[in-house]
Amino acid sequence: MKDVVTVGLDGTPESLAAARWAAHEARLRNARLRLLHAWVLLAPEKTSPPPDERDQNYWPHRIMNEAREAVRAQEPDLAVDEVLMTGDPLAALKEAAGESDVVVLGSRDLGPLSRYVLGEVGLQMVAHTETPVVLVRALHGSATGRDGDVVVGLSLHEPCEALLTFAFHSAAARGVTLRAVHGQHLPAHAYNRGGGVEPYAAEQTAADARQELAEALRPWREKFPDVRVDARVELESPAPALLHAATEAGLLIVGRRHKRRMLATRIGHVVQAAVHHAPCAVAVVPHE
Repeated sequence: MKDVVTVGLDGTPESLAAARWAAHEARLRNARLRLLHAWVLLAPEKTSPPPDERDQNYWPHRIMNEAREAVRAQEPDLAVDEVLMTGDPLAALKEAAGESDVVVLGSRDLGPLSRYVLGEVGLQMVAHTETPVVLVRALHGSATGRDGDVVVGLSLHEPCEALLTFAFHSAAARGVTLRAVHGQHLPAHAYNRGGGVEPYAAEQTAADARQELAEALRPWREKFPDVRVDARVELESPAPALLHAATEAGLLIVGRRHKRRMLATRIGHVVQAAVHHAPCAVAVVPHE
């Protein structure tokens, strides 16, 4: 554990919401919050008074100041580091990710019936970093009130240690229920010749999956006896199963297989669905 939560700032309402969300997360983790803004045109700093609107560095400083004020208003006792640097934002975030437990980014929302707009920096971070990345929309930035439940999507045929570590720690820190969801396609033999579903075959498929899910969760229940766990098997595709479960959630956690040799920006259809359509903040956790 590095005990650092980093948030990338770009001056948008979404990045300000991300700063508030990251501050809440840092407090829950008893970690430091790092506010990071990088700009290739940042000029050498002067020792004279703060820059005015005519100064090249005025807007980077304003972005940092607004984030600092928002964080201080919400978490006045939180340890905060401010990093204002010259350079490419993506390169700066990737470097910071190696020194952080979590990286938090803002993501645009086109409306309640629409989807996220995952910018190029966010897409590259989600696709290639080995650090969990949380995507936050403007409406998710408030940390007031009770945290919603944590939902995690699980495949029963891939490693899930990193995913479950993040999920159980998140639920434990918030004192909420962890909903572990597995979406299961029905096998071909579950369908009859008329295209209908054989009830016995469907129930047997669900029962087998519930047993596998229970076995996957058993060690984690023992490690986190105080975390309430709601394990669910849904007989539908994984992506819609997760989105349905996340309707009232505070955080949705999905896994992404981390392939070091893959240069293309691919994040998988389940992650795509989560980051574009989930009604809550989304954490993408890489795993081997």
